[in-house]
Amino acid sequence: MLSVHGRKPIAPVVEPIARTLNSLGVSPNAMTVLGTVAAIAISVTLIPTGHLFAAAVLTGLFAAFDLLDGTMARLRGGGTRFGAVLDASCDRITDGALFGAILWWVFFSHGAPGHLIIAVLVSLVAGQVTSYVKARAEASGFTVNGGLVERPERLILALVGIGLQGLGVPWAVEIAMWVLAAGSVFTVVQRLVMVARGPGAGEPIAPPVGTSDAGERR
Repeated sequence: MLSVHGRKPIAPVVEPIARTLNSLGVSPNAMTVLGTVAAIAISVTLIPTGHLFAAAVLTGLFAAFDLLDGTMARLRGGGTRFGAVLDASCDRITDGALFGAILWWVFFSHGAPGHLIIAVLVSLVAGQVTSYVKARAEASGFTVNGGLVERPERLILALVGIGLQGLGVPWAVEIAMWVLAAGSVFTVVQRLVMVARGPGAGEPIAPPVGTSDAGERR
């Protein structure tokens, strides 16, 4: 939801920074890579060592780079196809590092409760599938916009959960992860329904290379 409706309210803050970076000759792709490297480094060093509040604050700060690179590209007249692929790929890597680090902390510092391990794994997998459904659908010509829990909501829920846990709030991670797991699974189904109801959803596609028409069309 926030990826569709949340950009306009913060544009007055993001756009001046993006203009400054453009004027300094910094490329949007460089910002994408820089934000990704920083976010990964924060996740894998601070979360496993129990510095949860600091990790939440710093990861949230560098997550803003995801807004900056896109704004920079737009102010330059539009992004490139490679930039779009790079941005999406870096988002998946960053998310994997974040939830992998949370899972590490759950195993080695939080008693490894089985229900929380399940919630983190479901959140990780369903989050990746949510993004994949959109990418695969758009590659097939569908338009998939919105959803209950997109990447901004995933990051907010995860970071608020670990941040509050770091401040000593009991069950903060458990609640955040289970809300995120349920919301992410719902979003996967929601997006599949969008595609199933889209124009041309029932049209046949070409069979994979190396297979017969009769054996693969359905």
